Amino acid sequence: MAQYIEETIFEAPRTTVYELFADREGYNEFLPFTVKLVRPGTTERQGVGAIHRIGVGPVGVKEEILELVAGERIQYRVVGGLPVRSHIGTITLTDHPRGTAVRYSMESTPLIPVPDTAMVWVLRKSMSSLVDGARREAARRGAAGKA
Repeated sequence: MAQYIEETIFEAPRTTVYELFADREGYNEFLPFTVKLVRPGTTERQGVGAIHRIGVGPVGVKEEILELVAGERIQYRVVGGLPVRSHIGTITLTDHPRGTAVRYSMESTPLIPVPDTAMVWVLRKSMSSLVDGARREAARRGAAGKA
């Protein structure tokens, strides 16, 4: 199993950061890939049980929301589109003097033998694009709120 963890600070309130990560369809506004709801959640459209397709053109993965704790935690798993036995992503949010501390971890077990270093590189690249895009959007929303 390969694991990658990124910890960073968003200079935005925790509610704003949570909304950015929890609203997967909203990724379309600030990331260079497309997110589409495939199956709604059990009690909320994008809540627990929801499956989203995230990708570019015909290439993409399907992720199922496993847990949502408002303002604190989001967890999902890959259910299609990647050659993995399992893949779990967890985003944890806590207050920080400069805004919100974000801890994003991914654990992935490939179907075929792949060196952990290669798998970690893939996890880091995919996570970094999401975190960087969300950080820019959080800053934009913060600036718009101050105007």
